[in-house]
Amino acid sequence: MSELPVLEPEDQRLLGSLMEKQTTVPASYPLTANALRTACNQTSNRDPIVDYDQATVERTARSLRDRELVRIVWADTGRRTLKYHQTLDERLGLDADERALLTVLLLRGAQTPGELRTRTERLHRFADRAEVEACLRRMAERPEPLVRELERRAGQHDRRWIHLLGPVPEQSETVAAETVDRDAVIAEGPDVRDDRVRSSYDAVASAYADRLLDELNDLPFETWLLDRVIARAAGRPVVEVGSGPGHITAYLAEHGADATGIDLSPEMVAEARRRFPDRNFEVGDLRRLGRPPTSSGWAAVLAWYSLIHLAASELPDAISALVRPLDPGGLLVLAMHAGAEIRHVTEAFGHEVNLDVVLHDPAHVVAVAESAGLVDIEWYLRGPLQTRQETTQRLYVLARTPA
Repeated sequence: MSELPVLEPEDQRLLGSLMEKQTTVPASYPLTANALRTACNQTSNRDPIVDYDQATVERTARSLRDRELVRIVWADTGRRTLKYHQTLDERLGLDADERALLTVLLLRGAQTPGELRTRTERLHRFADRAEVEACLRRMAERPEPLVRELERRAGQHDRRWIHLLGPVPEQSETVAAETVDRDAVIAEGPDVRDDRVRSSYDAVASAYADRLLDELNDLPFETWLLDRVIARAAGRPVVEVGSGPGHITAYLAEHGADATGIDLSPEMVAEARRRFPDRNFEVGDLRRLGRPPTSSGWAAVLAWYSLIHLAASELPDAISALVRPLDPGGLLVLAMHAGAEIRHVTEAFGHEVNLDVVLHDPAHVVAVAESAGLVDIEWYLRGPLQTRQETTQRLYVLARTPA
């Protein structure tokens, strides 16, 4: 390859869409003109959102064909239909990891390594953020560099990367200010983060329980949601992972559910057992959730503000771990803070702590739930309650496994 192709925005969107679908839906690839237009105009995993008409798609595809970046083929079965196949990866000699990163850069513009790791999950599995950065460096050090690192902007936690195949739309100041690398919380490794979470909650266990034990009295929406779970479980086993001082698990049990609470913090579990001696609480990790001893699976799994310290890239594995032991038709319930921010907390309930609270993107959380095979997904976003001195929006997701 003597020089890189220069791609206009329409070229980037078509080629990125073809590269994505070639990996994610190989049975439907190559794409028809209609399918290619749909892929370009989809509203998820795209930035900016576009609305190309069919003429624009076909004109751009012909131009890319003339430059030997797209191959137009005939369908080999059924009606003779023209289909489109990209050859950009062949032209550039991309490895699988490079291909995944370039695909997402073409589709979404400038992004941080953490965002890229999360968004390439279905294209190529990177072990960690360092592996993403190593691949980006390799792409940047080619004789003809494919990517470039941008300078950090005000309000950003990390530097972003762009591709060098053509103009990349600059994000507005508002969008740039909202960009957050939610993988920064595991920069020192997940084990280090877990140790901080465990020790911090151990330190505040008693004071935490004193403050929040009766909080459901002031939370009618949350009570309504829990009552739905209780009715759906109909006396079958349910589990709350990250149960803290045990008040949510106790509410479920008091209203007819066969409820168990599991928490990473031994002191939180001890506090829950002291406050609710007739209820079942265990020390455990939600990422290793097993099935109930008395049933083939849980009727419901609740992660009630227990995913708030996880990086965005950790959510797919964590949610999959919660879905696996559910019965067919079982419910997964998520409660978390919503937003584009990481809040570092050094004091809570009169004690020193060392916690990073991740405000997750609702669209990403819902997409992860869909990827985990959940159906009938409902999600609710409520504003902060001033009477409780809340400062974040709250996201609640309710979904079930196929029956």
